[in-house]
Amino acid sequence: MEKQTKIVFMGTPDFAVAALEALNEMFTVVAVVTQPDRPAGRGQKLTPPPVKIAAQKMQLPVLQPQKINTQEFIAKLAALGPDYIVTAAFGRLLPPEILQIPHLAPLNIHASLLPAYRGAAPIQRAIMNGEKETGITIMLMDEGMDTGDIILQEAIPIGDFDTAGTLHDKLAELGAKLIIRAIKAINKGNFTRKKQVDSLATYAAPVQKKEAKICWNRDAVMIHNLVRSLNPWPGAYTELNGRRLKIWEGMPTADQGAPCGSVLAVEKDAIVVAAGKGAYRITKLQLQGKRAMDTGDFLRGYPIKTGTILGNPADI
Repeated sequence: MEKQTKIVFMGTPDFAVAALEALNEMFTVVAVVTQPDRPAGRGQKLTPPPVKIAAQKMQLPVLQPQKINTQEFIAKLAALGPDYIVTAAFGRLLPPEILQIPHLAPLNIHASLLPAYRGAAPIQRAIMNGEKETGITIMLMDEGMDTGDIILQEAIPIGDFDTAGTLHDKLAELGAKLIIRAIKAINKGNFTRKKQVDSLATYAAPVQKKEAKICWNRDAVMIHNLVRSLNPWPGAYTELNGRRLKIWEGMPTADQGAPCGSVLAVEKDAIVVAAGKGAYRITKLQLQGKRAMDTGDFLRGYPIKTGTILGNPADI
């Protein structure tokens, strides 16, 4: 029964790969739809999305339409006769003509506990806002952005030192498990659907590079959340002697007694910087033009004195 279930999978980044692998193992994936190859990196070399690479390894047919609302593409999907269309971070809203194609359901894997954090960056925003838990929602897609009825949800804690990267990986694995569970339940007719309460909805707007600049007059806990939420991309930063200094890891402390942005203490393996409330203990960083390194290694080649100011006065 399970292998007879036909899936069209639509996804693009790394987040979607675990779900594709799980679906391919359990059911029959008749096509994988992903975004076109894009220029990436310093050389702007044309690069395939992670989902395409994974699909090709599994020898699955890949479709990369420039537009998804053309009659030609819609007819191609319909001809596949899928029982489900499953999306995971595909990057585009599906038109009603596509939502109507699957025999059983169009399903989406979303990395939040909907209706909280609808939108493009739920993982980063949850950490940035200091949330203590998040999770995965499997929902029936409609024409809105993450507004469909909920089929399954499962929460996981956000650790004090989780980054967007570590949380991404946990949620990708959880999403893969839940989508299998949801499809099996729908196949058996043993599921419920729960409407979202729109008045409780919050939105996770895409992360902008301009958000990455650290303002040292903020609470050290907020700075910690910013650093975690922007690791691995784009990286929270300050400035040191006119050069950009990315902060990759650290922890808030209760230390006080110096102007915001000034170095309170230089330890063997950390730099402690005064914040608006408390201080931030930097343990991993990256000076412009250099590789990321532990602060102890950095200090051996680039000694810093107590009282050094990080950032511009305008940022403090």
